[in-house]
Amino acid sequence: MSDEESARQVHRLDRVISQLSRYEHPLFDWEAHNSPSGVDITIRLKVDGIYNDVYKLSLKPREIDARGFEWDFQRQLYNCLHDYLVEMFTRSPHIAEL
Repeated sequence: MSDEESARQVHRLDRVISQLSRYEHPLFDWEAHNSPSGVDITIRLKVDGIYNDVYKLSLKPREIDARGFEWDFQRQLYNCLHDYLVEMFTRSPHIAEL
């Protein structure tokens, strides 16, 4: 990997971390890290022992580099939090009864 590509990866990660720092929630923690495909964000429930699965959002370089990244990021984060909450259902009509 070239120095230029490494610098772009660091810039993208910093951009995502900067956006994440603008959000705080009483139920969720999140963190960002580089991945081979861009930047991954992991979302965890702050309360231990209730639901231990981690939700992952993967951002591609083109998404992070986009002019409207800040607005797109907010929409993606909110959508992920909604999906994460829905995944926590232990019983619903859409879950097969065992």
